[in-house]
Amino acid sequence: MKQTLKFGRIAGIPVGVHWSALVIMVLLAQSLVVGVLPASVPDLPWTVAWLLGVGGAALFLLSLFAHEAAHALVARGFGIRVERLTLWLLGGVAEFRDEPPSARADFLVAIAGPLTSFAAGVGFGTVALLVSGLDGPPAVVATAGWLAMINLVVAVFNLLPGAPLDGGRVLRAALWWWRGDRTRAALTATRTGRWLGIALLFAGLAELLVFGALSGIWLGLLGWFVLAAAIAEGVTARTRAILDDTPVRAVMRTGAVCGEPGQSVESFVPVAAGSRQRWFPLCDDAGHPTGMVGLTALVDVPATARAATTLQQVAGPATRVDAGQAVATVVLPGPTRSAVVVDDGRLVGVLSSDDIARAVEVARLHAPAGDRAR
Repeated sequence: MKQTLKFGRIAGIPVGVHWSALVIMVLLAQSLVVGVLPASVPDLPWTVAWLLGVGGAALFLLSLFAHEAAHALVARGFGIRVERLTLWLLGGVAEFRDEPPSARADFLVAIAGPLTSFAAGVGFGTVALLVSGLDGPPAVVATAGWLAMINLVVAVFNLLPGAPLDGGRVLRAALWWWRGDRTRAALTATRTGRWLGIALLFAGLAELLVFGALSGIWLGLLGWFVLAAAIAEGVTARTRAILDDTPVRAVMRTGAVCGEPGQSVESFVPVAAGSRQRWFPLCDDAGHPTGMVGLTALVDVPATARAATTLQQVAGPATRVDAGQAVATVVLPGPTRSAVVVDDGRLVGVLSSDDIARAVEVARLHAPAGDRAR
């Protein structure tokens, strides 16, 4: 997931937020100010209420960061490479480049997040009890109690047994350990996740339509996310089973037409028109990719401005993948559905969704009949 705002790094892992995280922060702060705090302290000044609301929402987002950081740090301990940690509308995401090497690693990486949320819930609950025991401000007690409750809810919800939730990872690890087959375990967890997503989606719709509760919208969104992510993980699991550990270099296309960042659009148009590509990587003199430009971007440049416009000015960012990376772990986001393949930082090829689809079909073509059916 693309990070709108980057905060830096934790143990070398890029940390940031997607713009949608601001929406959930505002809604959480409003929930505290409008619902939780007035119920505990009816005469609380609105300035104090909003300070506590914003502070409580920020502390909750930090606890979500801690949840995802726990996944990432445990994963790093098993040699799993972590791309980034990102907060967004429906929580946090820790993106990994590698699969867990064993069922034990899979279980420990998965359980680290819920345990961290549970610990945060217990910690905030302890603060609430201590402040209350010392006759501290009731508003602080209410805020700490709310933080305890919502962290415990996050811990319990994430332990539901369906991918992509942490409970789905725990289920996958258990089945992997029991059966000794990671692919079957992953497919079972994704099937459970699909049913869980459908159940949450219908529960949210029922809550909204039957009871008129707006909270049903959030439950429905969670169900949609779980369902979509479970379907995507199922596709990835099947692709991994078919391609095994096939590296990107075995699937990528070499000899792609490239442009130079400082080259004018006018001089590149004949080159692009004579190629069958729709997207063209840009490389500097050292062979390092600097972006990707599409035919549509070239068309949008007026003919009178093409001589004075460089390719870099109309190019977009390029997704990079390593030549030695397993094809099944590659994600090709955005409209290009393609990536530049690098080896030691230098461009060696281009990978598209069509290349991956073809590799899957060729692998199935050469597989025994029984394997093709599975």
